[in-house]
Amino acid sequence: MQSSFADIILPLALKTRLTYSIPVEMQGIIMRGVRVLVQLRDKKVYTGVVAKVHNDTPDFADIKPVLKVFGPDPVINNRQLELWKWISEYYICCEGEVMKAAVPTALFPEGEKDAPVIEKYKPKKETFVELNHRFSDAELNKIFDSLRKAPRQSDILTAYLYLTGYTDNSEIKPLRKSYLLKRSGSANSHINSLVKKGILKQLSIEVGRLQHTNNNPEQIRVLSKTQTIAYNKIRELFKEKDVVLLHGVTSSGKTEIYIHLIEEQIKQGKQVLYLLPEIALTTQLIIRLQKHFGNLTGIYHSRFNDQERVEIWKKVAANDPVSGYRLVLGVRSSIFLPFRNLGLVIVDEEHDTSYKQQDPSPRYQARDSAIMLAGIHKAKTILGSATPSIESYYNAETGKYGLAELNERYGAIKLPSIILANSREAYRKKLMVSHFTPELLNSIDEALDREEQVILFQNRRGFSPYIECSECSWIPLCKQCAVNMTYHKSIGRLVCHYCGYSIHVPHVCGNCNSSGLATRGFGTQKIEDEIKIVFPSAKVGRMDHDTTGSRTSFNRIIKAFEERRIDILIGTQMISKGLDFENLTVVGILNADNLLNFPDFRAHERGFQLMEQVSGRAGRRQKQGKVIIQTSDPDNKIIRLMLRHDYKTMYRMQIEERKTFNYPPLVRMIRINLKHRDRAALDAFAEILGRDLKDAFGKRVLGPEYPLISRIQSWYIKTLLIKIEKQKSLQKAREMIRTRLDRLEKEKGAGGLRIGVDVDPY
Repeated sequence: MQSSFADIILPLALKTRLTYSIPVEMQGIIMRGVRVLVQLRDKKVYTGVVAKVHNDTPDFADIKPVLKVFGPDPVINNRQLELWKWISEYYICCEGEVMKAAVPTALFPEGEKDAPVIEKYKPKKETFVELNHRFSDAELNKIFDSLRKAPRQSDILTAYLYLTGYTDNSEIKPLRKSYLLKRSGSANSHINSLVKKGILKQLSIEVGRLQHTNNNPEQIRVLSKTQTIAYNKIRELFKEKDVVLLHGVTSSGKTEIYIHLIEEQIKQGKQVLYLLPEIALTTQLIIRLQKHFGNLTGIYHSRFNDQERVEIWKKVAANDPVSGYRLVLGVRSSIFLPFRNLGLVIVDEEHDTSYKQQDPSPRYQARDSAIMLAGIHKAKTILGSATPSIESYYNAETGKYGLAELNERYGAIKLPSIILANSREAYRKKLMVSHFTPELLNSIDEALDREEQVILFQNRRGFSPYIECSECSWIPLCKQCAVNMTYHKSIGRLVCHYCGYSIHVPHVCGNCNSSGLATRGFGTQKIEDEIKIVFPSAKVGRMDHDTTGSRTSFNRIIKAFEERRIDILIGTQMISKGLDFENLTVVGILNADNLLNFPDFRAHERGFQLMEQVSGRAGRRQKQGKVIIQTSDPDNKIIRLMLRHDYKTMYRMQIEERKTFNYPPLVRMIRINLKHRDRAALDAFAEILGRDLKDAFGKRVLGPEYPLISRIQSWYIKTLLIKIEKQKSLQKAREMIRTRLDRLEKEKGAGGLRIGVDVDPY
């Protein structure tokens, strides 16, 4: 029996799937996962995904028909739809929001009903040239005789035969027209003449937009003794556990273990997803993995344009052992790719905050969603880090995950020595040179004398966090956000890092008209300027959000550092993640206090992770590295643990604190952000929701309160936090929250209210 109705997911924030009737001519063609064009409201039409086909007549009269089917083959497979549903339920969002984040927009055209809606994706084609038919040697000789008075045409034919290796016993091979013209030194008109004479013919062939690598893979290295022990333990743990945490110190060779696990899966005909938190990390790793797995390796991240993303999507979906992607290396959105036969998921640097999507919805945690994806495919997951998240290590300690460890660096290289530089004492004794302590300057000087390289870490971009009037302490604020504007010297403007609003640097104080405006604090731009003054002969580079805007900028900076065209590299946290430089021996952390003194329950954990990761870039080959941590509080307990690279003590301290104050991983957290352009209206709606939630959850609800930054892009913000015990039903809690949010949206005047729910907001 043919199905008469289809439930369709549209790329919109709709709370339910929409039901459409299936015209008779489309019945049997429309199935789960195919793309269809449907009308919404008066004239707007959207491409949606069929989630279900059925014969259950809806209980409303005006049922619109499906307008068009985009091909009979499903674009979304059943496992993807299962993941979408789980994310929408767990993270309290709409399936349409998940769909919008998951699928390249080129696959889902939209428009007006009366105008034709056409596919956005267009395959890339190029003109190729080949022989019109097979010619014998005798026939070719006659052709060359006839071309004696057309030497250019003869050159083209000679070049074609040479480049394709044609003989009268071989197959005809097409050759790129542009390449043939270049090699023969001829013009397009000469090819056209050969086509008219019936000697050559032109054809248009789909070539794709993705780069290909050589297909001569290198042999995989033999694991060291400690790596072999860890590798064998992971394989043993996989017999009982679906998730294994690999806790290995920096430069211990975790990647090499991953490569052996990947090879094992590919030999079994499986696919592998290798997740990384940042695009910057992919540069070195892509080269390394492609050496082993060649064209089986695909890369997926936001720097690809929409047309390229579609081609990657198709290569993953094809699951072809020759032309398809067996290994996908990508950032968090890679979990949404259409894997057919996933065998292993690797989440490298699993602790990294970049795995958590903030805005817009869905606010999913890619690490946790990847574990669910692997579960759907009945695959295994390996989480890797030198500084695991407290949540993951807790899961390993309590037996939910398996745990394998690598406690020494590859090749028995020593971990870097840590030197604490007391910046408060250095300022008091007037020993500071700009923002640099004598210990740091001496270490940089020694490294440069030995022709070694240095990284300086400052987790704040721009020149200065703010400017201040020295007379009345006035500070320029963003007119749209409750935040100071950051001074960017390179463009001579103050910029808001939340909304992008910028202004020229004022010449006088906006409050008292004094001309005594001074920069306060320091960002990466200021460090770059001042290190050039201190070390004028050193080649200095900078790696932050401002210098990595283009698609190739990461590669360019990293390649320059690898080739030693940069002596000192200054950067934000993107330089802390997974990069491997042979000649880097000194790392300077310029302001450790900023990392630790932040009003967040995870500040100490994240501060330790960031410092340990940055430190791990130093001395990864034959020489022991040196790390100088500048701090005004050298007795800080986290900084003292850094001296010993003591993750486990840090973990135990944090777990005890979180048990005392009810924080994850001992409880679950859900944060609800309310936004409104009218502050009074926001207060009123927040009060209504707060009362409603407290009636349901009691003392588990904190707030409503204004957050640290209470206005962004002219929207005032108020936050409620709900803590739910692990033993309580999260599903029931989510349903209760949904009910109360639906009730709030029906309040008079709630049309101007924006609600954002963030499950596990850390």
